[in-house]
Amino acid sequence: MGNRTRPWAQAVAPLVLALLLVSGCDGTPHAAREKPTAVPTTSGARSASLARVCAHPPAGPARAPEGAVTVDPAVIGDLAAKTLNSPPHTTFWLRPGTHTLSPDPYDQVSPKEGDVYLGAPGAVIDGRKVNSYAFGGTAEDVTIRYLTVQHFVAPQNEGVVNHDSADGWVIEHSTVQDNSGAGLMAGSRQHVRANCLRDNGQYGMNAYKAAGVTGLVVEDNEITGNNADDWERRQQGCGCTGGVKFWAVNGADVRGNWVHDNRGAGLWADTDNNDFRIEDNVIEANDGAALIYEASYNAVIRYNTIRHNNWVQGRAAAHTGDSFPFATVYLSESGGEPRIRARTDQIEIYGNVLENNWSGITLWENADRFCNSPANTSSGDCTLLVKNPERCAQPAIAKAPLYSDCRWKTQRVDIHDNRFVLDKTVVKCTEKCDRMALLSNYGTYPDWSPYKGERVADAITTEQDNRWHDNVYVGPWKFVTHDASRVLTRAQWQGAPHRQDAGSTFRAGDGG
Repeated sequence: MGNRTRPWAQAVAPLVLALLLVSGCDGTPHAAREKPTAVPTTSGARSASLARVCAHPPAGPARAPEGAVTVDPAVIGDLAAKTLNSPPHTTFWLRPGTHTLSPDPYDQVSPKEGDVYLGAPGAVIDGRKVNSYAFGGTAEDVTIRYLTVQHFVAPQNEGVVNHDSADGWVIEHSTVQDNSGAGLMAGSRQHVRANCLRDNGQYGMNAYKAAGVTGLVVEDNEITGNNADDWERRQQGCGCTGGVKFWAVNGADVRGNWVHDNRGAGLWADTDNNDFRIEDNVIEANDGAALIYEASYNAVIRYNTIRHNNWVQGRAAAHTGDSFPFATVYLSESGGEPRIRARTDQIEIYGNVLENNWSGITLWENADRFCNSPANTSSGDCTLLVKNPERCAQPAIAKAPLYSDCRWKTQRVDIHDNRFVLDKTVVKCTEKCDRMALLSNYGTYPDWSPYKGERVADAITTEQDNRWHDNVYVGPWKFVTHDASRVLTRAQWQGAPHRQDAGSTFRAGDGG
């Protein structure tokens, strides 16, 4: 968990914006961007609405429900004490005002099974930058509604609400803001609905549990301003930031969220995730990619509005002269795998509008990253097809089935019926912000690797059933295949041997 090195060709730390007036790029400060308030309706794609939860949080019950235990903000630690002394399945109603815990940094509320916590209008739980966690423990089926949880100081990679990733929690209509670490952790069957996850130090939510998470629902939330502590600068290449980070989640529905203005990626699924549906979200103005799907399997990504992402990190890469096609939707060693049970056996990306982001979609596979390789940045994890990484060694790895099963593969990706719009006068760049890509690197190490040379680049480009087709392009798009040095025109991309984007339409020029 955490501290897993970002697998991109180079880690890109945000640079001082004043230094970014290079390569024809204008470093427009994040806060100075024009922020669209209406989602465009585009033919071929559905219109999503913004989940404006932070500006208009719903109010909780003004009176205690019948049978509820009333919690008094004037009594320090009243919530923790009454939780301790009440039976399971108790409903607690928190009066208006600021509720606090004792000054012990590890004092927290430890719910019992089935407990329900309801905030009255104006009910706040404040950690005062003293307490590490708000709600923890292993009790299942806990519900939290209409509360503001703020100013807790969870350590890196840990979370404030559901600190121990218990199962079956429901967090709804709440504001979790201005905390260190992650605002929320996640257990299996957790539902996170209509919350404001704002300005937390590392993540809005860190969906991680040692045993894995199943059946996660994240819907109708506003997720904004997270990674406020700028962890990628503090630990360059840590890969430990995002609006939401998912680790080894099997089955997730991420829908109807407004994911914007996070310092880093908006949504990041990292290592052995499977069976995701990411749909009807508005993902915009994040410093990094809108979506990273990394070393994972089987997903449907559809009907999302994705705009103005990756301006900071993409611009930083252009400033350094990096030729890697950093994109706003980035699939790294991820693909469809029929042998792993899911609602789909491919990665299908369709019906999305991508407008004025820094580049489009990159499909990438690192030739040196596989189970038991020192280039495997996922802390010793292996693919879901091989339970014991030690099996991935010579001589067995050089032949079937391990030659295939020991690596996460970017395969069976179907990209169709999307609209890609690029106006360089909006993005304020002249180059390196206009690319789709399908590529790998030249395999070099370790010395026992069976994937050296161009084997993986050849496979991802022509052998692994990765297809673009029936899309609409507006603007001056270029295409990268095989390796980062091969930049193609539209005609080359559509022609032999690539034969990509059959049935797609292209309109030259900027934007429109």
